[in-house]
Amino acid sequence: MRRWRSIILDVRSFRGPDCDTDLYLVLAKVRERLAVRKQETQKSDGGRFNLRKLNDLEVKKQYQIEITNRFAVLENVSEDEDINTGWESIKENIKISSRESLGMHEMKQHKTWFDEVSLGILDQRKQAKMQLIQDPSQSNVDNLNNVRRDASRYFRSKLRDI
Repeated sequence: MRRWRSIILDVRSFRGPDCDTDLYLVLAKVRERLAVRKQETQKSDGGRFNLRKLNDLEVKKQYQIEITNRFAVLENVSEDEDINTGWESIKENIKISSRESLGMHEMKQHKTWFDEVSLGILDQRKQAKMQLIQDPSQSNVDNLNNVRRDASRYFRSKLRDI
């Protein structure tokens, strides 16, 4: 354990943030020790091809015809060409025909779920908690439990609808 002791630089606890628990938020500053990768990371073109379209027979035939036509053109290339340039031309032809036949895979857009109503519910919960801290009576305890239950139900149903 002594080895990891030098990683932690500073630790503080914060009572202010409302995490809806009886625990306090702890913030720690940690020194990172990362190993440097020796390999150069590969660059991506920023997208993936929509491979699900290959399940459609018509699109699959179109793709096969396009690949065949592109490689027929490559057969006429001279034999004394560098192997790296040959590979680059093959790779580019596959990418171009895939982009034309299959298209690119579109990523899903995440819906925002936290709105003004959610903020209002969190404010109600915070006010109920502050009321309990100022006056620890049984009615305030019951009020806080009811507000917490309602907030949890609301957020669960909101996330389920997304």
